Amino acid sequence: MKPARPITLLVLVLGAAAPWLISAYELSLLGRFLAFSLVALGIMMTWGEGGILSLGQGVFFGLGGYALAMHLKLEGLDIANGDMPDFMTWSGVSALPSLWRFFVNPWLSLVYVVLVPGVFAAFFGWLVFRRRIGGVYFALITQALALAFATLLVSQQALTGGFNGLTNFSTFAGYDITSQGAARVIYLITFMLVAAAYFALRWLLATRFGTMLRATRDGENRIRFLGHNPLPYKVVAFTIAGSLSGIGGALFTLHAGVISPALVGVVPSIEMVVWVAVGGRGVLWGAIAGTLLVNFAKDEISSALPSLWLYALGALFVLVVSFLPGGIAGMFSNPRLPPRLLRRRQEVVE
Repeated sequence: MKPARPITLLVLVLGAAAPWLISAYELSLLGRFLAFSLVALGIMMTWGEGGILSLGQGVFFGLGGYALAMHLKLEGLDIANGDMPDFMTWSGVSALPSLWRFFVNPWLSLVYVVLVPGVFAAFFGWLVFRRRIGGVYFALITQALALAFATLLVSQQALTGGFNGLTNFSTFAGYDITSQGAARVIYLITFMLVAAAYFALRWLLATRFGTMLRATRDGENRIRFLGHNPLPYKVVAFTIAGSLSGIGGALFTLHAGVISPALVGVVPSIEMVVWVAVGGRGVLWGAIAGTLLVNFAKDEISSALPSLWLYALGALFVLVVSFLPGGIAGMFSNPRLPPRLLRRRQEVVE
């Protein structure tokens, strides 16, 4: 269900005015969670519209985050004279690894934020979807991918910072990113990118591409029988979701000042799916709402009772799946939910 235009306008105005309405701490949290919502928008498109459940979006989130963080670690260092990132010095690395040299230029690093996760998602999606792998099998493969990626990051201490990841960033392209003014600018950039992604996806899903993607979700064999090839639609959707996740990872890195394996593994990837499930996998604004709701709840609950959050998250997911399969958006009678979810909701009501 599309929100009414006055509500959309109100949300845009409040979002743009947030730096002057809330505290610096709350603004930092909102910026991080909006960065997460880019990941959720991608999941909503692939899962809700395409029926492609990925439990490995943390991989693409991490690729984008590390692509930017690698440049931020090199910012201000005199590479020509042998300056090295601090963790490499501690690890006994005497020369900058060849991989890192690609991230010396700040503007190329921004391109890599979109390009690296997007290309990897396209290649991975093409390999898997051309074999007609989907459903639970695809979810398990992506989950294994997330586990392998996190393990690789931890094992390569001298190259990736290991378990601690990359942190201690101060400048980007010569600009101080630690000041309060910079935090406001980064937030506004994040907000504008989320708004742009929302409207772009809403337009895309209203085109023939969206129709074919939904048709593939509801009956892939029927689409093939009618003479259409669903492979390009699934690969493009998965690629867009990967790029959005990469942008979200880079923005989160700027807001939080850190990117580490703990943010890209199996558990974070599953949490990303929970955000969309809670908000509603059948509508774009539901993905954003669910991301903000779950993460603000996580901040409040984990601050008061750190050991309780995982139990609360599990209980929330079970309740949503059992009694509100359409998520928050489902309460507003969303007609775009997959038929099986509509049937499930009717069964619960009866």
